[in-house]
Amino acid sequence: MHVLAAPDKFRGTLSAREAAAAIAAGAARAGWTAVELPLADGGEGTLAVLGGGNRRTTVTGPLGDPVEADWLLEEDGTAIVEAALACGLTLAGGPERNDPLAATSRGVGELVSAAIAEGAARIVVAVGGVASTDGGAAAVEALPTPLPVPLTVACDVTARFLDAAEVFAPQKGATPEQVLILRDRLSRLDVPDIPGSGAAGGLAGGLAAVGGLLLPGFDLVADRLDLAEHLAGADLVVTGEGRIDATSVTGKVVGRVLERAAAAGVETLVVAGEVAANAPIGALSLVERYGPERALAETAKCLAELVENGLATSLKGP
Repeated sequence: MHVLAAPDKFRGTLSAREAAAAIAAGAARAGWTAVELPLADGGEGTLAVLGGGNRRTTVTGPLGDPVEADWLLEEDGTAIVEAALACGLTLAGGPERNDPLAATSRGVGELVSAAIAEGAARIVVAVGGVASTDGGAAAVEALPTPLPVPLTVACDVTARFLDAAEVFAPQKGATPEQVLILRDRLSRLDVPDIPGSGAAGGLAGGLAAVGGLLLPGFDLVADRLDLAEHLAGADLVVTGEGRIDATSVTGKVVGRVLERAAAAGVETLVVAGEVAANAPIGALSLVERYGPERALAETAKCLAELVENGLATSLKGP
C-alpha cells in the first residue's frame, strides 16, 4: 500500500517539506511505502516547494526596513517571485507586531522590477501570507509601466477585492476600526473585482489592474510538480496544514488536494496542527491528541506518530 504525502506547511512549526517528511516517516512505521510531495497554493512557501530561489534582491520590507528576498529565474526565462518573502506577515513579526495600516507591498513590485531588469521573459508572482492590505498600490508604484513581459498572479484564495479587509485583515492584526479604514482605502482603488483579487491584501487585484492574469496558485504548483501522475500511483493521500478552518476549502492546499484525490478515486487522510470548531473538513488534530504545548514543541515527532496511528487504526493497512 502506497501513501502520497502531500501537505502544505504547518505555519510557524514545519515547512511543507518537513511536514511531508514527517508524514512519510509515520507511514513507513505503519508498514506503508510513501512518496513525499510537499505542496503550496501560491502563498507562503511556494518558492520552496518549487525548488527554491537562485537570485536574491534587497527590497523594501513590509514595515519599510530593507529585506533580502530570494526569487527564481529559470532557464526558459520564467521568473518566480514569492510575495511573502518581500512583505510577509512573518517578516513583520506576526500579527502582534504588524502595523496593518502602514504595512506595504512595495517590495513585491521591486522584486518584479528586478526580474525584468535581469531579463525575465515572463513572471509569476505567488501571492499570500503578506502583512499588507494596501490593494497592491505600493507594489504597482514600483513597477515599470506598462509591463514589458507577461505577468501571472498565483492566488491562494478566491476572495473578492474588498474581502481583503473584512475577511483577512484581522488575521494580520487589524482592529475592527482599522478594518473599516482599510476597506475604505481599497474601495477607492480602480481594481477589477474578480475572484482571487482579494488575495494577499488585495495585491492580486492591484496586479490584475496593470495586466496581471489571476490563476489558482494551487493549480500552478500541482501541475509543475505532476500531482496527477503521483495520484495515479497512490492508494492513499495524506494532506494537511497547521490549522483547518473555513478557509481551507477556498483555494488552499488541503481543500484542493481533497478535490483532486476524489476525482482520481484515491482515499484521503487529513492531519492538522489544530482544527477549528467551524472546520468543514474532518481531520486528525495534533493539539487534540497531544495538547498544545507538545504539539508546538515536537511537531514533526507528533505528526509522524499521528499518521502512524491513523493508518493503523482508521484505515485498512497492508
